[in-house]
Amino acid sequence: MNSTYNEVEVLKLLQNEKTQKQGFEQVVAQYSEQLYWQIRRMVLSHEDANDLLQNTFIKAWINIDYFRGDAKLSTWLYRIALNECLTFLSKQRLTISIDDADANVLQKLESDTYFSGDHAQKVLQEALQTLPEKQRMVFNLKYFQEMKYEEMSEIFGTTVGALKASYHHAVKKIEKHLEKEV
Repeated sequence: MNSTYNEVEVLKLLQNEKTQKQGFEQVVAQYSEQLYWQIRRMVLSHEDANDLLQNTFIKAWINIDYFRGDAKLSTWLYRIALNECLTFLSKQRLTISIDDADANVLQKLESDTYFSGDHAQKVLQEALQTLPEKQRMVFNLKYFQEMKYEEMSEIFGTTVGALKASYHHAVKKIEKHLEKEV
């Protein structure tokens, strides 16, 4: 993250047609890495994550004039990225039979040249793949990004209580999966 990034200043740049491109470049520089890893945890493949990240920023750029500032810019970007992931995963699920889906995900993970994880990381990724998509997203945002429930509530448009319950269920399912692996 860029320590000189100032969201108030960037928003001013984005609102002015002459400085909009400069402001958006700062947004991309600020949020690329964290959005990439959030997307990557959902789709596992480096190439797919890069494509979805690019799609996220393209949609953000096209719709930047519609950003009202009701939420933080990062919240808006996460919402776009999560919607991109959901769309991608649902299309992917349609092209793969249900029986082959788990095997395909694990094969993709193991064959990815960018995956350098040890056995424990592989088992955690396997456990994450057993979660429903939205539950996995909640877990990823809370566990890996350490995002507050209030901010997630803005992204998902749901209550903090529902998110806490979703995270709790995800943790229990992951623990159960990990116990089987030991």
